[in-house]
Amino acid sequence: MGGCVSSSSRSSCSSGSNGESAPPQYACGLCRKKRTKRTYSERHAALQHLPSLPNRILMNGKSRSSCIFTQQGRKGINQDAMIVWEEFMEEDTIFCGVFDGHGPFGHLVAQKVRDVLPIKLQASWRSSQSRQKESARACFNGNARMQETCCSNEEEVLEALPNSLTLWREAFLKSYKAMDKELKSRPSLDCFCSGSTAVTMVKQGSNLFMGYIGDSRAVLGSKDTGDSMVAVQLSVDMKPDLPREAERIKRCKGRVFALQDEPEVPRVWLPFDDAPGLAMARAFGDFCLKEYGVISIPEFSHRVLTDKDQFVVLASDGVWDVLSNEEVVQIVASAPTRSSAARILIEAAAREWKLKYPTSKMDDCAVVCLFLDGKMDLESDDEEQGYCSASIQANVCSNALESEEGPKSEPTLQRNFTVRSGDEDDVYGRISGGMEGSGVAAVGKADDQGWYGLEGVTRVNSLVQLPRFPEERHDM
Repeated sequence: MGGCVSSSSRSSCSSGSNGESAPPQYACGLCRKKRTKRTYSERHAALQHLPSLPNRILMNGKSRSSCIFTQQGRKGINQDAMIVWEEFMEEDTIFCGVFDGHGPFGHLVAQKVRDVLPIKLQASWRSSQSRQKESARACFNGNARMQETCCSNEEEVLEALPNSLTLWREAFLKSYKAMDKELKSRPSLDCFCSGSTAVTMVKQGSNLFMGYIGDSRAVLGSKDTGDSMVAVQLSVDMKPDLPREAERIKRCKGRVFALQDEPEVPRVWLPFDDAPGLAMARAFGDFCLKEYGVISIPEFSHRVLTDKDQFVVLASDGVWDVLSNEEVVQIVASAPTRSSAARILIEAAAREWKLKYPTSKMDDCAVVCLFLDGKMDLESDDEEQGYCSASIQANVCSNALESEEGPKSEPTLQRNFTVRSGDEDDVYGRISGGMEGSGVAAVGKADDQGWYGLEGVTRVNSLVQLPRFPEERHDM
């Protein structure tokens, strides 16, 4: 992370979050397989089976306890991705995630993270649990020097293991590290100047475990003592101007500053070039900045749910740019049906984009609404559900083909202007203490730019421009 990259040299930009070997790959049946080099047809066949995993939805629709919806903005291809996976490992465990890509191939990065990160999280959790149990049994069965300090029977030994909070923290950290390492080692997916945010959550019984990077956000809808709905922000927007983030980036020789025409949008820049201008301090991919302070280490948080807590909303910044936490909670709480809540929220965001920023292009939006009592509407029509296994499979397979074939040519990215309205609240300290914050607003505004080699993509709000490197291409 502290290394230097000059404009005349190639760089593989190792991440500060890399360095350990990734957990074993898991096939779709979650069986342990020895890592071997697979052919393209084998990789494609494996990805074809991803949609067949039970209780897992990726597209607009609903599950037994959630609804999800995404809408393409007016900037080009939809770079947002989302997932809900019920019975994630056990019957009372649910995984949710929203991923917002950026850069020339951000849509591919977001899709890859959506598909692979949950499986890596499963593998990391099981590995940590198994290792701790084996260590405890060894303490009980074998080592005479430790017998005096060990518990009197095996059941007490297992009860003395670290609680689920420790297991989940370790699992989130390891899986995020392994995910970024896989992105870096995949030459067919160019993540040098492309990346993705992630806000991920596991609900296990009455516990919420969260890991997140970037500026996608999670908000809890809860009732106060007067039975009024209140919003509680569960995550922190990892912006470059947060004191801890800015200090790390500057220590690693990266630069943090805002452009004159967008003074409220701090960005991360290379030490030798005014590029790429990344508007977040943590992300998957973006390997051109990984030696200069941008990391993929997630923030981890835990919350014990109460009867007052009603639902959790995960969303990309296309929603939070124009709606406050309180507005989002009120919209979801007042939706006529639970299965329509995510769609209605995005429709409200689209209206706000037109009203507040009529000359700007609406950003992509993705929303996951998880209802904590596990109940949904008894009836919903096909339009509300909006997905089927065939459409999911077609979507994922087409993404897999595009990702594996890789980019055919190097796109170019021109200057992106961003405007903001209102004061941006520094919620970092308040969330760390009271887990409550307010919304921010950031809107992209620019004329259409031509993307050479990516049909339909116009520009990316999170970047200003690609860095210029010599003719010899960087090694991934």
